[in-house]
Amino acid sequence: MDQRHYAALPPIPTGLRGRCPRCGEGHLFKGYLTLRPSCEACGLDFASFDSADGPAFFVMSIVGLIVVGLALWMEITYEPPIWVHALVAGTLSIGLSLILVRPLKGMLIALQYSNKAEEGRFER
Repeated sequence: MDQRHYAALPPIPTGLRGRCPRCGEGHLFKGYLTLRPSCEACGLDFASFDSADGPAFFVMSIVGLIVVGLALWMEITYEPPIWVHALVAGTLSIGLSLILVRPLKGMLIALQYSNKAEEGRFER
């Protein structure tokens, strides 16, 4: 394990970029949502990180607010047929969910690390 001291990184931008929460250099993900076993730059073990359902909750909340707000605005302003609502809401829901889930998962993992959520499991 790497014994160097690392300066504390801001967890939100580091996580949103999908970088290692300790060094900020290595990549957090090896696939779309799959974590790497460890950081290729500093060797931090990613096995103890678990964002659970946090990213899904935040994605559903953010996307829900946007889609419902847009649907209400469209209905009041234009009164489109229901198929337009379905097309717009479906496209936005899927698209925004796919765009947001990875950065939010990275951010929650970086926040876990910076707040020492699992005290004793992470070494700086």
